[in-house]
Amino acid sequence: MPASGQTKEKTSSRIKEPKQYNVIMINDDFTTMEFVVSVLVDIFHKDQISAEAIMLNVHKNGQAVVGKYPYDIAVTRVNIALSRAKEEGFPFRMTVEES
Repeated sequence: MPASGQTKEKTSSRIKEPKQYNVIMINDDFTTMEFVVSVLVDIFHKDQISAEAIMLNVHKNGQAVVGKYPYDIAVTRVNIALSRAKEEGFPFRMTVEES
């Protein structure tokens, strides 16, 4: 029980959602469509149909958003994808931008 004259302090804590970042895939003329689809399925957890649709969107428009993620997840997935592309000898490019 609070002593006389004391007041209870009210605090409200709100959980703040992390900022979201777009992962953007950029088209090139050398990386195979099969490689792009495999990256989308294996690293970005897209189903086969979504992966093919995103790949075609990148191919037609020059670039496309692959997904929105918190910063650490976006950067980690991009780095894994770029490492895999380098191992395979593709000039594959992706960027991360605040959404």
